[in-house]
Amino acid sequence: MMIYITAKNANEAETIANALVEERLVACVNIIGPVRSIYRWKGNIERESEAVMVAKTKETLVDKVIERVKALHSYECPCIEAIPIVNGNPAYLQWICDETE
Repeated sequence: MMIYITAKNANEAETIANALVEERLVACVNIIGPVRSIYRWKGNIERESEAVMVAKTKETLVDKVIERVKALHSYECPCIEAIPIVNGNPAYLQWICDETE
């Protein structure tokens, strides 16, 4: 599974990514940013700079990853979306399994 997560900045993304990898909830996190986000929040259109994280894990850990990200995140309602990996390099997919709990 890939988990798409946004964070307020690269520092927050790195803090979250480090915790997820150290706790073996994910095998890897790519941090991309800054990105420009435009969204509606509490009736207002917001425009913010954010960082994006793409985490790789196995399906059985998705709920734990979501809960851990929510605990570490500064947002009231963080973007955390699980995306199935339908195919890929078998050796890489096995590495994800081997590096997670």
